[in-house]
Amino acid sequence: MPPVFRFAPSPNGYLHLGHAYSALLNFDLARETGGRFLLRIEDIDPARCRPDYEAAIYEDLAWLGMSWEEPVRRQSEHLDDCRAAIDRLMAQGLVYPSFESRAEVARLVAQRETAGTWPRDPDGAPLYPGAAKLMSADERTRRIEQGARYALRLDMAAACAAAGELSWIERGEGPGSETGTVVADPQAWGDVILARKEVPTSYHLSVVIDDALQGVTEVVRGQDLFHATAVHRLLQHLLGLPVPIYRHHRLIRDALGGKLSKSTGSTGLRELRAAGARPADIRLLVDLP
Repeated sequence: MPPVFRFAPSPNGYLHLGHAYSALLNFDLARETGGRFLLRIEDIDPARCRPDYEAAIYEDLAWLGMSWEEPVRRQSEHLDDCRAAIDRLMAQGLVYPSFESRAEVARLVAQRETAGTWPRDPDGAPLYPGAAKLMSADERTRRIEQGARYALRLDMAAACAAAGELSWIERGEGPGSETGTVVADPQAWGDVILARKEVPTSYHLSVVIDDALQGVTEVVRGQDLFHATAVHRLLQHLLGLPVPIYRHHRLIRDALGGKLSKSTGSTGLRELRAAGARPADIRLLVDLP
């Protein structure tokens, strides 16, 4: 079977040079290996995703000379797949609701830090500090029936105990030069959120579901997602999903060495195109032949 690559942007802003590098790298690898190239729109955040941003993604990628298979998978049209995965994890006793707001979680973290530094995940966010996992089933049901807002969290300790040691094949390189067989450390993320009352999925859950359903065999993405692969490997194991090969690539950074943002006009593809840049110029800027 030919390898399957994908580029999966979120339509919450315009594409920049970092997106161009990742998209072109996937597209080039698909052509070089006789593989398939898919485009997926990760639009699970209704508050930030907009139709004009999605239209701009198609426009920018086509301008770069890229083509992709149709139809394009839009995550918001396949939420039932994620609901089914949540139901499966709940049947295993690995998911529980937490009812704290973001502000309440921040206050809990501040309280914990009066006694010392509270642990952070690899992205720098504090681990969940609450005790919702200890709440009785009756109390959870009562709150949900009363309309309380909640997040569904993965019981990380129980999930890791059920899965055992996990690893993945890395053909690229992590931020610490990790390559080859990498041992996963999902516990570093604590009890991650897999869904919310208003949105029945999260990035971690939807990305593994979509990659599996689309038959993606090669996940080529930035090093900023390297450590998240540990959570993805855990979910793949728990849900019985196939495991792709991973290839994390360098990040394109701004003049000060910072990660690019969709609000950075100087590196936006639309701005560069308006200034007279050609597709070949974009390849030179991201150091692709």
